[in-house]
Formats: sequence, C-alpha cells, structure tokens
Amino acid sequence: MDWSWGQLLSIIVSVTLVSNYVLSRFLGLCPFVNSSDRTDKAFGMGMAVTFVMTLASFVTYLLYTFVLRPDAPLFRSMLPDAMRPYGLEPVLRTVSYILVIASLVQLVETFMRKMIPALYKSLGIFLPLITTNCAVLGVTLLNTTDAPEELSLFLATFQGFFAGLGFTFAMPLMSGVRERLAQLPVPEPLKGAPITFICTGLMALAFLGFAGMA
Repeated sequence: MDWSWGQLLSIIVSVTLVSNYVLSRFLGLCPFVNSSDRTDKAFGMGMAVTFVMTLASFVTYLLYTFVLRPDAPLFRSMLPDAMRPYGLEPVLRTVSYILVIASLVQLVETFMRKMIPALYKSLGIFLPLITTNCAVLGVTLLNTTDAPEELSLFLATFQGFFAGLGFTFAMPLMSGVRERLAQLPVPEPLKGAPITFICTGLMALAFLGFAGMA
C-alpha cells in the first residue's frame, strides 16, 4: 500500500477546502459563474465536471507514465537521441491531455442528451466548454508533471475525484447566493456579472479561513 489514511484525509481537505480549484486557485470560473444561477443546474454541472476530472486524472496518469515521461517504456527507443532526456512530455503533454478531456466531455454530453435532456438543455454551451475548463486541465497537470511529489495512480485518481467534489461543493453554494440575490433589490449597475463576481470574491475570502489546515 503506497498511501496512508492521513494522506487521503490531507488530499480531501486540501482540494475541497484549502486549495479549492474555484475559490482558491480561481480555475474554472466560466462554468462556475454561468452555470450557478439555479441549484439543479449548478449541481448537474458539478457532477459532470467531477466525472470528467476523475476519469481524466486516471487516463492522463497512465498516458504520462507509459508514454510521455522521459523514462516511459513506450516509444522511448524510437525517440531521437536529443529528445530522450526529455521524452515526449514537452511536445505532447498539453495536446494529449486536452484530447483526453475532450473525449470524456463528449461522452458526458452524449449521456446527458440521451438520459437527462432537461439538464442538457439548461447547461447549453457550457457543457462542451468543460473541454476548455482550466480546472480540469489543472487537475491533470498537478497529478502528473506539476505534482509537488510523485503520486501513484490511485492517489492521482483520488485527488481528481475530490477536486471535482470541491468544484461541486462550490457550485450549489454560489447558486444559493444568486437565487437569494434574485429576490433582493440589487442596484442596477451591479446586477448580473458584477454582483456575481463580488459574491465570488467574498466566498473566496471566506475560504481563506481554511488556509493552513493541509
């Protein structure tokens, strides 16, 4: 076993509260702001992002381990001598990760269109935009090339799953605030995006209270 319960707890607290990808790292703000006007819509987007983050973490870890990294067993013998110290990572890392994410988003989109058409229609253009959601790409990078310490496949997937739950946790919180704001006399210049970003900033300040826990 290459992990401990303390390590798992540290990952959970870190990616959901201390380093929440939306409210601490400010990644994935586009779907966060545009899909948090209703609680059901926000929760559906959160679940879709969680699914994509989890599977993307699993697939990109395997891709990095067996194909991209300098000591990867596949294709290493085929590389020119000048590239062998670096592997395929500098050339294909971002492109290959985005292709993996795009494929998973297409899978989610197809499932929602067939099984949950109402949610699919309410999410609209923001569902396929998960492909360019920097939070998802950020998770895959922090699990592999940019990880502070090397993770196992299980820990990388575990971290991706709870990073998605952290995103999902923030979405209904914001939707609750926005549904309440819709019933209040917000000054005209602040309606829409301005008051949404003000509330996002206040929530981010509140999440600073978790700093230092993990």
